[in-house]
Amino acid sequence: MKKFIKITEQPSHYTHLEKMSVEEILSNINQEDKTVPLAVERSLPQIEKLASVIGDKMLAGGRLFYIGAGTSGRLGIVDASECPPTYGVPYGLVIGIIAGGDKAITHAVEFAEDSNEQGWNDLKKYDVNDKDVVLGLAASGTTPYVISALEECSKHNIVTGSISCNPNSPVSAAADYPVEVVVGPEFVTGSTRMKSGTAQKLVLNMISTAVMIQLGRVEDNKMVNMQLSNIKLVDRGVKMVMDKLNLRDYEKAKELLLKHRSVKRAVEAVNSNK
Repeated sequence: MKKFIKITEQPSHYTHLEKMSVEEILSNINQEDKTVPLAVERSLPQIEKLASVIGDKMLAGGRLFYIGAGTSGRLGIVDASECPPTYGVPYGLVIGIIAGGDKAITHAVEFAEDSNEQGWNDLKKYDVNDKDVVLGLAASGTTPYVISALEECSKHNIVTGSISCNPNSPVSAAADYPVEVVVGPEFVTGSTRMKSGTAQKLVLNMISTAVMIQLGRVEDNKMVNMQLSNIKLVDRGVKMVMDKLNLRDYEKAKELLLKHRSVKRAVEAVNSNK
C-alpha cells in the first residue's frame, strides 16, 4: 500500500504572517494561488476518466451526486445549483449533499463529517442507484462521512469518483475514479478553503462543463438552453437568437426567445417553418 502523507496539514511555507504588511499577505497568497492550475494540469488524465464515465452514465439516464463536508460540500452544492440555470437541465439531475444538511451550508455543524453512516443515509433519501454516479469531495481525503458513503455505493454497484488534495488518500482508495490535485501546504497552515478549495472548484467546473457539453446542452460555444431568469440572461439569449438566425431586429428576436423560452427552441421553431 502506498504511503499516505497529509500534505494539506503540513506547515505553511511562510512564517509570522501577522508581521506581514497587507501588500505582502496578498502578494504571497497570489503566488501560492498561481500554483493551483499547474497542479490541476497534472491531474488531467484522472479528470478525463471521471468526466467521461459521468457523461456516459448521465447519457444513459443517470444522475450525478456530489457529497462532501465543510468547504468541499459547499463547493459541490454551488456547482450542482448552477447547472439548471446555466444549462437548462432539470433540478435533481445534479445533486449536492453536505454533511450536516442545509444548515451546514452557512453554519458549521460540529462533528457532522465524522459520521460513518450518515453519508449513505443522506444518499438513500434520493433513491440513489446503479444508474447514478457519486462523487466524493474531501480536500484531506480522510473525511469519514464521504469515505463511508463511497464504500456503501461500491457495495451497491454505484460508480464512484473523488476529488482530494492529498496523494494516496483513503477517499481515493474508496473511489473507482479518484482525482488527486496535490497543491501543497496552505498559506495559513491547514486552511484548505484556500488552495485546496480553489483546486476543487476548478475541477468541478471542468467536470460539470464537460458533462453538459456531452449532454448536448451547449452549441458552438453558447449556453443555448440556459434559463431566462434575469434581464442579463434574457439579453444574452436575444443576442444569441439574432446571431443564429441572422436577425437585426432585437425586439423580434426577444419576442421569439420569450415565446419559446430558450435559444435552442426559438431557433428550431423558426428553422422548422422555413
